[in-house]
Amino acid sequence: MFNILSILVGLVALILAIPSTIPLLGWGNWIVLPIALIGVGFGALSSSNGGRNFCLVVFVIAIIRLWLGGGII
Repeated sequence: MFNILSILVGLVALILAIPSTIPLLGWGNWIVLPIALIGVGFGALSSSNGGRNFCLVVFVIAIIRLWLGGGII
């Protein structure tokens, strides 16, 4: 059950992260980071690793995008 919840939270984070890759919308990744971490937490409570790994990938994508934009842009 926690794995499905983790995947759903990861999908929400991914949907929010996609527009944040557009220049001048990078600040949206600051919203994505805590959502992805919540998904990682739910995935850690699950017996399966799929949802946790998916949320970690979304988290890493958001971190890289923030790093490339200098944290804001």
